[in-house]
Amino acid sequence: MAGDQRPLIGITMGDPVGVGPEILCMALDHAQIYDAARPVVIGDPEILHMAAGIARTGMKIRAVDDLQTAVYEPGIVNLLPASGLCSDAHKWGQPSAETGRAMIGYIDSGIDMAKTGQIDALVTCPINKAAMKLAGGACPGHTEILAQQTNTRDYAMMMAGSRLRVVLVTIHKALRDVAAAVNEHQIATVIRLTHQALGSRFGIAGPRIAVCGLNPHAGEEEMFGHEEARMIRPAIAGAVSQGILATGPHPADTVFYQAVNGAYDAVVCMYHDQGLIPFKMVHFHDGVNTTLGLPIIRTSVDHGTAYDIAGKGIADPGSLMAAIEMAADHARRTKHPA
Repeated sequence: MAGDQRPLIGITMGDPVGVGPEILCMALDHAQIYDAARPVVIGDPEILHMAAGIARTGMKIRAVDDLQTAVYEPGIVNLLPASGLCSDAHKWGQPSAETGRAMIGYIDSGIDMAKTGQIDALVTCPINKAAMKLAGGACPGHTEILAQQTNTRDYAMMMAGSRLRVVLVTIHKALRDVAAAVNEHQIATVIRLTHQALGSRFGIAGPRIAVCGLNPHAGEEEMFGHEEARMIRPAIAGAVSQGILATGPHPADTVFYQAVNGAYDAVVCMYHDQGLIPFKMVHFHDGVNTTLGLPIIRTSVDHGTAYDIAGKGIADPGSLMAAIEMAADHARRTKHPA
């Protein structure tokens, strides 16, 4: 419609043999998504039609070439075709080099559209790192691809829900490599990115940030490690000197309980499982993955391709719905800051 103020949200289909296509159809079968946004799918026509059947929806899938004149209303899914996979060769849960290349192509198209302003935000359905490797992809995940293609040096992964937000200092690192990867500069950078995002994208004035220790009991005065004293405390002190309300290092076995109960607006975590285990205990079905520091808005589901249930119509679209609504909310706030 003319003058439509709903943000235009591009949604990549994700891995064609994972749960992405079906949760996409399930999510877009909810009218509330169209209240918040104008969604357009970047994906494969045949696979999306198959997924719509699995999801048991009556939606109409329409290929579009002009995003501004497309009709955005419940029951209509606007699709930008970005691959031509053969449904006869398609097998749910069985990735190939071809499906991996298609998956990467959707991401590349979505990033280009966001960078050039064709869409207001990008939402990504789940991908599989092994499938990416089959297709010759070098990056370990979405976050790294986005950073590379937007020439972003400083970035961080946030997992966000209504009760808990966690941000990671290191992302996809083997646990044995984490201590060597953590440093004062990186911790300080993630604290800063968290502070900025909580203000500009989440609309939180004076956000309170808790910073986890790396070791048990946050090192217990260096009895269990030196990282807290040598790197984490100095990074926090530097952030505080810049007016950021950061505290810590906090023991990881208590800080998440405090955050869930409202003491903090986000928790900065040193490594992947330190943050994601408590987060998914609270927000397994409605958590959102969003990348901080990018020049574009990007959100995603907080789960993987779930090959074991792909194509069965039993996947939960809750996280994707939350990701679309968050992307729309952040796009509105970015366009019209308070």
